Amino acid sequence: MRRMCFIQLFRLRLMKKETIIIGTRGSRLALWQAEWVRDRLGEEFPDMSVELSVIKTIGDKILDVPLAKIGGKGLFVKEIEEALLSGRIDIAVHSMKDMPAELPDGLCIAAIPEREDPRDVFISANGKSLQDQRTGAVIGTSSLRRSSQVLHYRPDVGIIPLRGNLDTRLKKLDSGGMDAIILAAAGVKRLGMADRISQVIPSDIILPAVAQGALCIEARQEDEETLSILSKLHHRKSALAVRAERAFMRRLEGGCQVPIAALAGLDGKQLEIVGLVAEIDGSSLLKETVAGDIEHPEDAGLELSQRLLDQGAGDIIQRLIDS
Repeated sequence: MRRMCFIQLFRLRLMKKETIIIGTRGSRLALWQAEWVRDRLGEEFPDMSVELSVIKTIGDKILDVPLAKIGGKGLFVKEIEEALLSGRIDIAVHSMKDMPAELPDGLCIAAIPEREDPRDVFISANGKSLQDQRTGAVIGTSSLRRSSQVLHYRPDVGIIPLRGNLDTRLKKLDSGGMDAIILAAAGVKRLGMADRISQVIPSDIILPAVAQGALCIEARQEDEETLSILSKLHHRKSALAVRAERAFMRRLEGGCQVPIAALAGLDGKQLEIVGLVAEIDGSSLLKETVAGDIEHPEDAGLELSQRLLDQGAGDIIQRLIDS
């Protein structure tokens, strides 16, 4: 992964910083994530003041159009990164799955805390799993990744667009008009709503988004004092998996316009990553698994992307980008 500052953090001298300002989106989940980081920093550095600065992004303002049609993941981070570059905030806390493959010059991923459950969950009105839904059931999601895999597994169900924060999506389910929705397990669990989960969807049915369940703490490359502080929150195993997944995504260059998914895991000194590229309607789904050395996680991600490209993933990606 490019511009990963934490690789050199342990060479830095821990300095005394009086205040850190965290930039975050204003949704309940985004605030939970930023507050979690604030609390962890408070535990590590009790004499340091940690404040939140809520920043509204374009992605927060446009809720009636699928992300694939308005610019993709970067819509949730651009304004926050601008605040970081200008010095108005010291760090930014994002959901890692919202991070574009490339970062602006001058910024880096300073720390990746321990990852939450990366899988998706199925929340249905009748409490039943995806497998047990009736033919013709209506499932809400605006994620091309989720809808393509659902349609590949259950071509007899319908998909309708669903945007908004977690609370909004749950309210739409409760108001009728759809049988179920699909959400990230991490967000549902972080907000204490695990009792709403009808099924944690196995990754062999729906493979999660790249880096789903992980947090990204972004900082300025030149801010050595802040980088040293953030090293206390870094979780190496989570970061290795995320680095493999993001290398896979970066090589494919599909963005939100293409159903792309990946999940890496560690077992001893071995890293295994599974990834896929699919047609939007689920009619074709290319899937592969690669094992590699945990010391070189990007290599495994790049090998996986090349295997899928050799199988025709490039044709799918280019056609969907051009359409």
